[in-house]
Amino acid sequence: MQELGAEIARDYEGREPLLVGSLKASLVFISDLSRALPILHALDFVELAGYGSAQMGGHEQIRVLKDLDADVRGRDVIVVEDVVDTGLTLNYLVRTFELREPRSVVAVTLLDRPYRRLVDDLPVRYVGFVVPDELFVGYGFDLDEQWRQLPDLHLVAEV
Repeated sequence: MQELGAEIARDYEGREPLLVGSLKASLVFISDLSRALPILHALDFVELAGYGSAQMGGHEQIRVLKDLDADVRGRDVIVVEDVVDTGLTLNYLVRTFELREPRSVVAVTLLDRPYRRLVDDLPVRYVGFVVPDELFVGYGFDLDEQWRQLPDLHLVAEV
């Protein structure tokens, strides 16, 4: 965490980025990242839900349950993700924020699965760990809304 904080601090020295966490899974990560970031920064949150994948012929739609409170116009936005795999959710967030005219939009993710990408050209600038296509719980990650409270990541055996 300290390494990610130091890298972000170097890149944003003299600026005050807005860290945007996607609820709920990124809550623990964004909290630790915020504490590891030795520069001024602000926090905000969005909450998204996917729906319609079966009804829409396999195309999942995304809807916003909670939008940002902050205005991003002219700001450096860092989207804080728990995991990036297909990139569909991150792509939706980035495109939505770009319409609001921020200075910049990049992403930091705790876990990355670049081999699962369905979207090219994602601005994933900071990565904690590249992980295999397995299910993790703890540290904010859940399985049916359980196990988020575990203090670290655990690999789930076959479900």
